[in-house]
Amino acid sequence: MEEIARAEKVDKSTILDRALEHYTKEWKLQKAIESYREGIATLSRAAEIAGVSVWEMIDELAKRKIPPQYDVEDFEEDLKALGHE
Repeated sequence: MEEIARAEKVDKSTILDRALEHYTKEWKLQKAIESYREGIATLSRAAEIAGVSVWEMIDELAKRKIPPQYDVEDFEEDLKALGHE
């Protein structure tokens, strides 16, 4: 940790804050992907859980070779989320 702090020219607490932030983002993303894969969350809900846009969520799912699970219900939810009820 000290080596990273020196290289980044910041103190150790900043390195810990960054590590915790990175871990938290990854944890949320993983939970969102699991929920999506299990059919518990729609695409837009998974993106919301992960704190990313729908497009970013699509990219993350594609990186992990997780096929889309998109149906009429998902489309309607996405329209609502976009304010096009």
